[in-house]
Amino acid sequence: MTTGARRLARRIAPPLLVQTVLMVLVGLMLTHPPLHLWRPGENAVTDRLAEHRGPVPDLLTGWLSVLAGTASVVAVAGLVVLALLVGGGGRRWRDAAFLGGAVAGQAAVFLLVTLCVDRPRPSAFKLDAAPPTSSFPSGHVGAAVALYGGLAVLAVLRVRGPLRLPLAVLAGLVPLLVAFSRLYRGMHHPTDVLAGLVNGAAVLWLMARTFLADRRREAGPGAPPRPAPAGRAVVVFNPVLTPSATLDRLDQVLAEYGWPAPTRTATSVEDPGRGAAADAVRAGAALVVACGGDGTVTACAHGLAGTGTALAVVPCGTGNLLARNLGLPPDPARALAAALGSAPRRIDLAQADGDGIPATVVSAMAGIGLDAATVADTSRTSKDRFGWPAYVPPLVRHLRDRRMRLTVTLDEAPPIRRRAAMAVIGNVGALQGGIRLLPEARPDDGVLDLVLVHPRGLTGWPEAALRLVTGRLGGGPGTARPADGTAPFEHFRARRITLTADRDQPRELDGESLPAGRTLRLAVRPAALLVHAPPAAQSAAPAAAALVGPGAAAPAPAQTVRGH
Repeated sequence: MTTGARRLARRIAPPLLVQTVLMVLVGLMLTHPPLHLWRPGENAVTDRLAEHRGPVPDLLTGWLSVLAGTASVVAVAGLVVLALLVGGGGRRWRDAAFLGGAVAGQAAVFLLVTLCVDRPRPSAFKLDAAPPTSSFPSGHVGAAVALYGGLAVLAVLRVRGPLRLPLAVLAGLVPLLVAFSRLYRGMHHPTDVLAGLVNGAAVLWLMARTFLADRRREAGPGAPPRPAPAGRAVVVFNPVLTPSATLDRLDQVLAEYGWPAPTRTATSVEDPGRGAAADAVRAGAALVVACGGDGTVTACAHGLAGTGTALAVVPCGTGNLLARNLGLPPDPARALAAALGSAPRRIDLAQADGDGIPATVVSAMAGIGLDAATVADTSRTSKDRFGWPAYVPPLVRHLRDRRMRLTVTLDEAPPIRRRAAMAVIGNVGALQGGIRLLPEARPDDGVLDLVLVHPRGLTGWPEAALRLVTGRLGGGPGTARPADGTAPFEHFRARRITLTADRDQPRELDGESLPAGRTLRLAVRPAALLVHAPPAAQSAAPAAAALVGPGAAAPAPAQTVRGH
């Protein structure tokens, strides 16, 4: 047995043994003197359910029992584990070990407990053939929690896009439905089902702690040690959003990746991060870790733009748009581990200005109109308490705001005039929840993306919301279509984008509210920032080169406009 395998065994075996002993004790307390806590009255639940059986519930609960049966659980778990190992090229071995370990671990505990606890099944007529094992605990329920609960966890952590939440909720509901089905079909007492839920959940938690919470991202067991990084690290953090416990965890992650103890620098109203990042460059730092919201990250990016000092993004705010679009996990320590486990690569920034806006940079998105009004109307207290859903009430309040008349200038092309509720220019495309407002935007494609949102009629906003949630905003590069004036979204791409409104409008840069004004200008700065992030899911550089290649003239509006 290798050293890594022995370490895993020491982390997993003792808790499983303790869990088994505790469940045996509970089972014996339920069924044996002197306590004999179980009473025949518990049969009343299954008897009452048996009295209300019908053809449709019988069929549905029968399918649920099959779904959580041994054959189904082994088959589904085996296929998913195989897909993770093969499809991930070995990089998903932790996810595979988490899911396979949860299913196997709960099965081991279940078998050991049933060997020691012999509890009879309920008195109700049973719709399934009773297996020879004890009624305590429910094996079907424990297996469902381990398998489908594990799939729900992986959906939350790994799936990107609008299907993330529905998949997680659907998988998470299966164990509860299976628990009801086992009671309905007369196979278990309520306490058996409860014990099955506890068994599966406890093993799932143990495997998540062992495999998913490990902040070191080795290629697999026995991976060669990483070379020690050259230089030192500086952690720039927003003291309002970053507690000391988080900073300590980040220090541990840095140490695990070979970095010496970092220098910590807190942001302030006078310096939200740009000065601290620039000081780190002058001091010869090789890495700046930005801990905070999008404002802190963008300020650090401004100070690092055009230098060889790399940025690692640690999401501690509400939006965390750049972190989400770079594929980083929401947990700060895991995000830093994922960043440091990846080679640094260059991404674009955008230079922004306007009337009353001094020249600055944008790393994610900038907007004028509805989205900026929503940002300005959302309090810090609400964001701290509710997270990004705090933006929803202000958004609803501003839906009836008067539309603005916009003049849009793309590179050197003739101006375009539109009426719109809002306009968003993005270096990246995804919002919270994986919703892609700018489907073709990539942080390394050398161009900026613009969307104008102008719903029409009574069904305009519902249609726009439906298109956002379902991702039906349009096709890939090269599917340009002229706008027909009625579509809720209109997309453009260019190196330089200027928006001019007919009157003062609220504006925002990377989630930071700015004074109202009429003009917002952004110009791309290709490959301006060196950042530690997982490899891009797909390269957008070829599309960008075809659109605005070196020396090419800016595309005409008909080539860069798509109405959806």
